[in-house]
Amino acid sequence: MCGRYVITSTPEAIRALFGYAELPNFPPRYNVAPTQPIPIVRLADGKRSFALMRWGLLPSWVKDPKTFPLLINARGESVLDKPAFRNAMRRRRCLIPADGFYEWQAHGTIGPKRPYFVRARRDAGGSAEPLAFAGLWETWTGPNG
Repeated sequence: MCGRYVITSTPEAIRALFGYAELPNFPPRYNVAPTQPIPIVRLADGKRSFALMRWGLLPSWVKDPKTFPLLINARGESVLDKPAFRNAMRRRRCLIPADGFYEWQAHGTIGPKRPYFVRARRDAGGSAEPLAFAGLWETWTGPNG
């Protein structure tokens, strides 16, 4: 996944696409950043379910989040090799609905990088279907409960 993404489809459109029973209400967001709450779709009792979760993974075994870097991306080729992702990859996968994401590209050696918006191809009517990122989720409980 990227460092910033967009979710502008209506909650009804996301619900229709992913087929969960809940009726969530979340606003359109054009610059979703790590640590913010994000909508996810996960399996619960064999059915798709909606949930809001904080973007950034803290493995369940972390004692103090201040001493562990917040993880926002996992590489598919090494996700099962990393202790931080291993249990979530085996047991707690999800989909992260999105309408697109940003990538930054440098132009020459001078000047700031420029953002590019990446999304699904537009249809003849000018709209693009939502997409989903593969995600992992985890629960973390601090020492104070």
